[in-house]
Order: sequence, then structure tokens, then C-alpha cells
Amino acid sequence: MNRAKVPAADGALRILSHLAMQRGPVPASAIATALGLPRSSVYDLLAALADQGFVVHLPEERRYGLGVAAFELSSGFARQQPLSHLGRPLIAQLVDRLGESAHLVVLHGRDVIYLIEERAPRRPSLVTDVGVRLPSHLTASGRALLAALPAAQLRALYPNAAAFASRDGQGPRTSGELRRLLERVRADGFAQEDGEITAGMASVAVAVRDHAGWPAAGIALTFPRERIAPSEWPGLAAELAGTAAELSRRIRGRHPGA
Repeated sequence: MNRAKVPAADGALRILSHLAMQRGPVPASAIATALGLPRSSVYDLLAALADQGFVVHLPEERRYGLGVAAFELSSGFARQQPLSHLGRPLIAQLVDRLGESAHLVVLHGRDVIYLIEERAPRRPSLVTDVGVRLPSHLTASGRALLAALPAAQLRALYPNAAAFASRDGQGPRTSGELRRLLERVRADGFAQEDGEITAGMASVAVAVRDHAGWPAAGIALTFPRERIAPSEWPGLAAELAGTAAELSRRIRGRHPGA
């Protein structure tokens, strides 16, 4: 079909593609200039996309960014097997090397969904089986993904205290607590959780980036807390980072530091 016959659909898709390539929300005028579209048309399309949750409007900043529905489309693509097929052998190799259980997750709204769960021999079963959903701000893999999002997208996901699910009183409960936690993730270069999902178990995790630098998935290693001292966790994270870089390459992404 000639795309000229559906100009509104073409314009909306171009706007979404443009926003996906940005490092954060941008003004409508900048979108119009970049795409060569009339400003009035861009405002109309942005309003329609915002109504459906694909775009979020930040009135104080007069900018627009991707909304939760856009992330759900992204994770929907991931759930349709490409990431599972590409990531499974890499996760299996990681488990073989380190002797601890590992998994691959994607964001879906404020949750993570587990696509791959590779349990190491003689290690306990975990609650993070394939298809399980958990609040992203409570898991190491979810925190790695959230830390890779622009601040405006994070605010869209967690607009108020009601957005913070709790598990036995664990984890951040406010935007401020989450922001400070994610600042530590960025400073450390990896995320962690210690007994917040399962007592006695800890995890470290890193994000896998796509071609635009956005977090496409999270890779985590989960292990009995008593087996590995926290001083060794950065070394585990370095192993995860190598696996993440290879998976990023396989999905035509780029290394986070590139």
C-alpha cells in the first residue's frame, strides 16, 4: 500500500520512530523540524498518541517522550521469541562458566517478565520461572533496566507512591528512594538485590542495549547469599556485562559504552 494514502498513520509511526532514537523527551517543534512535518499536524498526532499511551506529555518541560504503551510494544516483540532464541545459548554459557543460576527479562510496564531461566546444577529452585512477572523496582534485572531509562520515562512509569508495589515491605516506596537506588546502579555499573525477592538469595544484573541505546533486556545472576561475598559481586557483574555486550551485538545493538 502506498503510504501516501494513510498520511496520519505514516506521520504517527515516524514520530514514534523519531522519539525512540532520542536520549530523552523533545519539544514538538523539534520533532516537526526533524521530520519535515507541519507543526499543527505534529501536535494533533502527538495528542492522539498520548491518548493511547504511546506518548507522554511533560507540560512543565513542554516536551514529549515515549509512553508506557510504546514500551509494551517493545517487550511484546521480545516475548515473540527473538530475544529468547538469541539469548538462550549465551545464558546457558554464563551458567556453565559461573556455576550459578541466571535469567533474561524484559520490561512490561512496571514489571519484568522472565523470558529465560537457566538453573545451575544443585542450586535451589527460584520464583523467577519463565513467564513470571515481578515488580521491576524490586528485582536486580529490573533495576538495571530502569537505571538505563531517561529520567522523564522513569517519571512516567512511577508518577506517584501508588505505583510502587511492595513485597514483604522490601524495596523503594517513593520516587525519591527509587531515584537514589538507581543512581547507585549507574555509579556501580550494575544492579543488585539482596534477599528482597527470596530470603537468603541475592542477584546482580546488567542491561542489554538495543541499536538506539535503549534497554532491551536485563541479564541477572542469582545465587545463595552465603556462597558469594558482596566484594565479589562486581566481578560477577563484569561477566554479565560481557554476555550483555554479545547479546546486544546479536540484536544489532551496541555496547553500552560505545
